[in-house]
Parts: sequence; C-alpha cells; structure tokens
Amino acid sequence: MAFQHVPRAAQGPPPDPAIEIENHNLSLYLMTICGGVGAVLLIWHLYSQFITQVRTVVCLNNEKQQFFAYPNSKLSWVKRNLLYAPIFRKRHNRELQMSSAINMGTLPTRLEFVLLIGYFATNVAFCLIGIPFTEQLGTAASRFRNRTGILSVINMIPLFLLAGRNNPFIPLLNISFDQFNLLHRWLGRIVVLEALAHTVAHMWKNTAAKGSAAAWAGVWAAPFLLYGFIATLAFVIIAIQASSAFRHAFYETFKVLHIALAIASIVGLWYHLDLAQLPQLSWLIAAIALWAFDRAMRLISVAYRNFGKGGTRTVIETLPGNALRISVTVARPWTFRSGQHAYLYFPSLGYWQSHPFSVAWAAEAVDTGAEKLAMTRQDVLSAKKSTISFIVRERTGITNTLYKKAISSPGGRLETKCFVEGPYGAMHSLQSYGTVMLFAGGVGISHQVPYVRELVAGFANGTVATRKLVLVWTIQSPEHLEWIRPWMTEILAMERRREILRVMLFVSRPRSTKEIHSPSATVQMFPGRPNIETLVGIETESQVGAMAVTVCGPGTLSDEVRRAVRNRMDNTSIDFIEEAFTW
Repeated sequence: MAFQHVPRAAQGPPPDPAIEIENHNLSLYLMTICGGVGAVLLIWHLYSQFITQVRTVVCLNNEKQQFFAYPNSKLSWVKRNLLYAPIFRKRHNRELQMSSAINMGTLPTRLEFVLLIGYFATNVAFCLIGIPFTEQLGTAASRFRNRTGILSVINMIPLFLLAGRNNPFIPLLNISFDQFNLLHRWLGRIVVLEALAHTVAHMWKNTAAKGSAAAWAGVWAAPFLLYGFIATLAFVIIAIQASSAFRHAFYETFKVLHIALAIASIVGLWYHLDLAQLPQLSWLIAAIALWAFDRAMRLISVAYRNFGKGGTRTVIETLPGNALRISVTVARPWTFRSGQHAYLYFPSLGYWQSHPFSVAWAAEAVDTGAEKLAMTRQDVLSAKKSTISFIVRERTGITNTLYKKAISSPGGRLETKCFVEGPYGAMHSLQSYGTVMLFAGGVGISHQVPYVRELVAGFANGTVATRKLVLVWTIQSPEHLEWIRPWMTEILAMERRREILRVMLFVSRPRSTKEIHSPSATVQMFPGRPNIETLVGIETESQVGAMAVTVCGPGTLSDEVRRAVRNRMDNTSIDFIEEAFTW
C-alpha cells in the first residue's frame, strides 16, 4: 500500500511561525529542565564519590575513625527529610495490597514524589501557556492540540531512555534501575495523557465544526489521522495494562503485551508524523534509536556471555523451603563485584522472558569439560570459567515452573539451558565505612553475602576501612540456612573473620526451641523477629567511623530499617542503602 504525504493545505491553515517557535521553545525548555535536574544529581554523585574516596584513604590505617563518625547537620537534614524519607511516616517499599489478588504497588520516597509532581506540573503548565482559551474556542483547540502533541512526542525521548537496562545515567548518576523504572512509568502516563488530550482536542474541534459523524469519517478518510488515532489507542491500552494491579497479577502477559503495544504505538506515530510532514519525526527517531541501542547492547551481552567456548552450562538444585540454587557456568570470565544482578533466560520456557536475580556467589573454576588437558599457561587461562550462583524462592510464573521441573528430576537436580544477560548493578561500595550493618530477609541474603565476603577479605588484606561488620538475617525456618551454607562455611573460615564479623540469625517460625542454638559468640541465633530499632541503636552507640546500613528483603523489613536509620541521623554519621526491584 502506498502512502501519500498530506499537503499542508489539507491539514488546515498554515501555522503561525511565532506559535511554532513558541511550541519548539517550550519543548527545549522541558528538556533543559530534565538536563538541569540531571546536572544537580551528577554534582551530588561526584561529591559523594569524592567524600567516599577521601574517607577510604584516610581510614585504611585508622582504627578509631572518630572524625567520620560525627554527622554533618545540613547533610543529615537533607537525607532524613528528602533522600530517605517516605511520603508519609514510614511506608515506602511495603506493597499496597487491596486484596490477596490486587497489588497496587509501592509509594515513592519524598524526593521522588517532589520530582514527579514537579515534572507533571511543568507539563501541565507548558500545555496551557499562551493558549487563548478566552478567545475563539476553535483557535484555542487547534493550538492546544498542537502543543499537547508536540510535548507528547518530546517526552518519549526520556521515556525510552529511562526504560533501558543499559541506561547510561544509571552509573553516571548512581541512580538504580528501580528508581528509573518508577520515573519511566510516570513519564509514560504523561505521554499517554498528552496524546489523549491531543486526540480529544482534534475531535472536539472537528465535531464542533462539522458534527460527530463527519469528524469520525474524516479520521477514517485521512491516513495520517487514522495512524495518529491508532497510536493514541495503543498508548491508552498500554496505560491500562501497565497499571500495578494488572502488572503484578499477569506479569508475563504484561511484558509481551507491553512490547507489542509499544511497537504498535511507534509505528502509528511514525506514519502520523511522516504523512503530515511534521518536524517532530526527528524526535521520534531519537527515541527509537535509544530503544534500539538498549536492545542491541542486551543482545551483545547475551551473545558474549553465553556463546563460544562451549557455551553456558546451568545446574538447578532444589533447596529446603521451596527454594532453588541456580549455578550458571558462563562461556567467558565474569569479573564479579558485590551487589550485581543478572537477567536469566530459559529457552525451554520462552526466549523472550528474562528475570532479574541478585548474584549470590561467583567463583572461578577450570573447565573440566575441555577436550584436551591444559598444559600451557594460555591453555589454562582459556579453560577458566566463571560460575555465578543465584538463590531463587519459588513464587508464581517461571520460578514455579522451574521448581516443579527440578523437584521432579533425579535427586532434585536439573541440568538445563540458560542464557545470562549482564552484569548490572554494583552501584554501592561499602569499603569506606568503618561500620556496616547488612539486613536481609529470606532470599534477600543473596544480595548481602557477596558484601560479607568482600569486606572480610578486605579487612584481612588492609584494603577497606571497615572494622565492624554485622549481618542480620531473618528466616522462617532453620532449614533455610542450607541456602547459603557452603558459602558461609567458606566465609567463616576466612582469615581474621572473628575480628570483624558478627552474624545474627532470627528464626520467625521455629518449630521448637531446640532448633534455636548459637554455634559461637560471633554467630548467634534467636527466635522471633528482630527489633530493628534496638539493633541499629546498639551499633550506633559503639560505631567506628561512618556507618552504612543496607537492607534487602520484604518491604516491611526495608521500611523498618529505613525508619531506624532516619531516627538516628542527627546523632551520628549514617547512610541507608536499599536494594529493591519494585516491578
């Protein structure tokens, strides 16, 4: 089918150059605001990095580190009231459950809320500035239609940029993919509202002038209008299916449908802009380029990690408490850093489904499956493989399917094909803190174990400032200790471990008191749930240097730790780090 460009005359009277310049300038102002916010965040990140580097160097051979234990009153106020603060009193990462089947998601932090409201209000203001609503309504509707359409397209650039796993601003600004994902969702809603306002304004103007029947007939008769309508329809459906309730209830369906609808909206919008000869097509091309770059980087990552040199080999083992240990030996060495995560693809379950999991352990081993014995140094290096391990709890969807397959295999051990994409993450370094507390709930321990190994080894080697390391892990049953037993055994045997590490295990649902026993003074087990306020308070009273408190686990645990940290920010130097993926 051949498409004909629509002459300007067929679209109505030629646009006023002054109005076109005004619309263009407002678009530039919007991107300038985004750039300004990014610049402020970059300055904050560089400042934080500088402080971290200085603190690390100064504290390497300083046992007391007293200077860094004192808080900066202004900085503490910013952290307590903006960076770490939930919107209201305590609730942030604890999900809003309308019922057992309806999940409404989580609440943003106070700073995230301010940024979202500010950007939303800016878009509303830019949609209305200079529109003569008090004059002829037809003229006002035309200008409002053009303005909202232009802003909708320009907002697609940050929308697509923030959606990518390879978003360059993640390392540059030290903002997590989870936080960018929140911004992506709200940017998407702004794009949808502006596109909907654009379409409604056009239909209202034509209906007022020609009647509803003629207005709808014009949509079907003009290809550029039809494709614009298709794009708007796809946007609206995306907004509905991307709502938290639908996204959580049908996540696998959501992902496939989300991509298909996004492609439909881009195709419709492309033809709408191209046929109408609108300059905003270049902005859409920029958005598409960002999407294509992210997809290309993901394909390259999967190909590099998994193909060649015998490919990847994956072993899935069942563990007590309906958990799995997934060990993937990747084709090429993986330089692992604490805090990293990766996306796993299981071809037998679908090539398009990838799921993020924290890397619980990484080790190098010689590939015993090599065809020849490694005799030279080059042979030895080429035979080296990196094995990365994940702890996964059975839930719904793919984890349920994997667990059923593994439990039905001989010995509860399944060898299967798996592709790894990554690594991602590793945003936070804990090496500059004299005191570190790691809180974990359930499989959240997979995020914390690498930090324990890194800091204990660094303490023995004299390469970190950490002098006190406390791991607090809440589990439902003592049998869950099997999830990390081989790795913790290795950590507990490390040099000088007793001088730095204390492990506190809390069993929330013990079957009997006989199950609760402490192996040593540095590894203790307690019944029930931990009193977060008390534990953090004890450590702050005797902390060495600056203190970092990190948490990875259920939303309830994260919110409790956040509150305990905020309550003590005026009295001591303490930072809060939360690892979460609010999908």
